[in-house]
Amino acid sequence: MPHVSVIVPCLNEEATIGALLEAIHTQSYPRAELEVIIADGLSEDATRQRIAEFQAAHPDLALRVIDNPNRVIPAGLNLAIHAARGEVILRLDAHSVPASDYVQNSLAALEAGRGWNVGGVWQIQAQQPDWVAQSIAAAAAHPFGVGDAFYRFTTQAQVVDTVPFGAFRKSLIDQIGPFDESLLANEDYEFNARIRQAGGTVWLDPTIRSVYFARSNLYALARQYARYGFWKYRMLRRYPQTLRWRQALPPLFVAAFLLLPLLHLLWPPLIWLWLAQVVSYALLLLAAGFLQAVRARKPLLVIGLPLAIITMHFSWGSAFLWSKLSTARKAG
Repeated sequence: MPHVSVIVPCLNEEATIGALLEAIHTQSYPRAELEVIIADGLSEDATRQRIAEFQAAHPDLALRVIDNPNRVIPAGLNLAIHAARGEVILRLDAHSVPASDYVQNSLAALEAGRGWNVGGVWQIQAQQPDWVAQSIAAAAAHPFGVGDAFYRFTTQAQVVDTVPFGAFRKSLIDQIGPFDESLLANEDYEFNARIRQAGGTVWLDPTIRSVYFARSNLYALARQYARYGFWKYRMLRRYPQTLRWRQALPPLFVAAFLLLPLLHLLWPPLIWLWLAQVVSYALLLLAAGFLQAVRARKPLLVIGLPLAIITMHFSWGSAFLWSKLSTARKAG
């Protein structure tokens, strides 16, 4: 039975790190074959205290904390992999709570040869009970909000372009290299792109399940998606063939939203195209919000879901465009 190293990058995660560690401790996979390595970016809250309290209460789980002085996710992942003793690396996130059979099902898919990297689906939940947090969680799992990011909503096992987190053999690092530390986001997607380039498969198995806690307010959501959009462009410069329609639509939409009112000064009929864009987008948002509100029996989703999706789309698209413009300016 393979020894598994569960690696977790974290920074200031006092609110969720305890739930993650409890979920790892109750895995169906033999505890003697598990180790947990947390790469902490020098947290300034009570994260380390929460970890120490867990260690004291659960001495039967091998758990180590290593410093990640660079305080960025890919650097933490690489440090944890270097420190890992296991044959298999399984990455988790401090915002996640894996199901009790998460490790077992990940290993089953990996040993069955389904993919070089195997991962599962998120069951996205709100961090807080208020309507804004509930709306953000709903938007983060809605196809209108995230397109064909299957790991957020699918029930079908399939080959995909990327998975969240993932389990892979440690020897894979020798073959394709470590995580790219120049990317402050999208490091998973870039890692999986190299797997596919090397002839490997990325496999999504919906029996591999984890709860993922969405951001709790619109400001935090905007920052998250702006980071995703900014670094997505930097990643796509190296792997343009990996561009998917779900990634192209937000920057195209934002560019049209901003430019058409200006261009109509040169050609007035363009204002009608802009109005058609705005009206059709608003109607789709309202329809999605209404249907989700009825389905979930939460009336405020009629307002909240559109607000969250707008925040996601405009933050992602604007940051993508800014990344492109700033890169072009530096090149010029």
